[in-house]
Amino acid sequence: MTSVALEAISRCRDVAVVYGRGEAAVRALRGVSFVVAPGDSLALLGRSGSGKTTLLHVLGGLVEPTAGSVEWRGRPLATLDQAARGAVRAHGIAYVFQGANLLPHFTAFENVSFAAHLGICDADPAGVARTLLELVGLRAKADHLPAELSGGEAQRVAIARALAQQPDLLLCDEPTGHLDSDTAERVIDLIEGLQAEYGFALVVATHDADVAARLARELELEDGILLPEAER
Repeated sequence: MTSVALEAISRCRDVAVVYGRGEAAVRALRGVSFVVAPGDSLALLGRSGSGKTTLLHVLGGLVEPTAGSVEWRGRPLATLDQAARGAVRAHGIAYVFQGANLLPHFTAFENVSFAAHLGICDADPAGVARTLLELVGLRAKADHLPAELSGGEAQRVAIARALAQQPDLLLCDEPTGHLDSDTAERVIDLIEGLQAEYGFALVVATHDADVAARLARELELEDGILLPEAER
């Protein structure tokens, strides 16, 4: 069984998200409450349309709840001014999107160094980019554009780009969704290894039970409702 630390870097309190109005309203999340502790390793399981991506966006401050609240280090995100929210998005929380979502006209090196520059990084952005591309095994592909990379390579660049922000929380939306099983396993191996080295908290949205089984905690969404947490 995994115990959850009382300390939280992120916390959802009775979060609901509704898109649209009236009969066309879609209730994407309904009364979701849970805690992400420092160093957590958490899987969000659920079918397509269950609310996983919406919940990641809520955690990251990209979507405001219709009801309830999301806290970052004990402070409701809704109470932060624009500068403070920008700092959280730039440095505290980073994303790995489904399908990598790299800047198409930037090389692998430029994608990572640009993120390092935006992420309030104390070190030289170019040096950070070179180090991270080395860590994800893509030093030789630094000058390649996204279109010149395989799916697995592009996802590894996306991971390096996210880590260039030096995040406390890494949110991954179906990071293996478009990859074959062997490449998917290597990507999850990489994420786990980097988490062990850097110590960030990790939340991975996935429909793949094998991916979820690799993480310490498992939450399942069904029609926007969070089911009781599975014990390990």
